[in-house]
Amino acid sequence: MASVTASSLSFSSVSCSFKQNQVSNLRKASLSFTGKGFSSQKMPALRFRVACAAKPETVTKVCEIVRKQLALPDDRDVNGESKFATLGADSLDTVKVEIVMGLEEEFGISVEEENAQSIATVQDAADLIEQLLEKK
Repeated sequence: MASVTASSLSFSSVSCSFKQNQVSNLRKASLSFTGKGFSSQKMPALRFRVACAAKPETVTKVCEIVRKQLALPDDRDVNGESKFATLGADSLDTVKVEIVMGLEEEFGISVEEENAQSIATVQDAADLIEQLLEKK
């Protein structure tokens, strides 16, 4: 199944937009399309999942762990959009491994190496943590 992460999705004449603050507790969404351009005879059923961002408190905790592991100064901005590479931790770097270990310890989760390699931003890490916590 394909996964779509976006704040706005457009299909021909149909548009669907979500503002971040409006969907903070949304876990699942269902959309159906009818009308011109979406005839069930001409097109197979559309199926996709709307994934929402992690809770703000999870992002904040991840920011704190990243700041500590990378020994970043207090005035250095670290937020959900912060990229690990920009902060000084490359994907194969031992520092990133230490960050993942810190996240595992803090949240009581286990992150597969494959998943750890796909984490590029603080938000990616927070989203993965919430997914793993949900599976517990």
